[in-house]
Parts: sequence; C-alpha cells; structure tokens
Amino acid sequence: MKLIITDIKNPKFNISGEHKIISPENEVKPCIGCFSCWVKTPGRCAIHDGYENTGIDMSKCDELIIVSECRYGSVSSFVKAVQDRAISYIHPCFVIKKGEMHHKRRYENTITMSAYFYGSNITDSEKENATELMQSNADNYNGELHSVSFYNSVQELEGITL
Repeated sequence: MKLIITDIKNPKFNISGEHKIISPENEVKPCIGCFSCWVKTPGRCAIHDGYENTGIDMSKCDELIIVSECRYGSVSSFVKAVQDRAISYIHPCFVIKKGEMHHKRRYENTITMSAYFYGSNITDSEKENATELMQSNADNYNGELHSVSFYNSVQELEGITL
C-alpha cells in the first residue's frame, strides 16, 4: 500500500494501486510527548483527532510518499506534525546502525520513500537540506529513499502519477 502524506487539501494526483492519503482535512494536534503510543497503546496515539493511527498506517505501507511545500529545506508544519504523530512506527529502544544510534524497528515492513517538494524560489541549499532530511527519515524508518523531486508550484504537481 502507498501512504501519501501531503499538505495539499483535495490533491489532484494520479495514484496507481492501493493507497491512503493523509491530508489536512482536519486540524492535526501536535505530539505532546506522552509516550502512550510507545508503551501503553503501541502504534496508536492517545490524541484522537483523526490522525491517531498514522503509525499503524505506516506499518501497513511499503511506499511512503511525502508531498509538501518546501519550508527552509524541510517539510511544512502539517507534514511535520503528522510525522511527529507517527513516532509510534518505531520502537522506543535504541540500536546502533551504520555507527549511529537509531530507534529499533517495531514493524517488519520495509518502506521506500519518495518526496515531492513544491515552492517558488527553492534555493540549492534548501534542496540539499530537504534531500538530506528525507534520507535521514528513510534511515530512521529503516527504509530506503527512492527519490526527491522539486517543483515550482502546486499546479506543476497536478496530474503527476504517484
């Protein structure tokens, strides 16, 4: 399954195969750091606002697609909040991977990540930062980064196939 996290309301993408879209239909509340999703209700956030199952959704996907405005070389506040709420996808314990400390896997699926950033005047430095961020996300999710693309506007994204 493809899991698509986007800050675009009512996105107009062509999507092949089974998928789920997480978009700003409702306000996403920020993670409060209570650790319930890690220890009390593994995979499920304690905040019930429609985004509480994002960690579980990630456990069911084999492809994670981020579509976001590029903000200073990072994702938009909506996408970041959704990612924060999906922290339950990983385990609270740590392991050493590639000489770095990372969270242990909670689920066995392997995620392939792609990112589509849009925004006018995205600098080369912002593109570099965004690409490094997506690689770090893929490492943290025990997955692989497939691609990172940049577009000048939301309109350029309309009609792309995900």
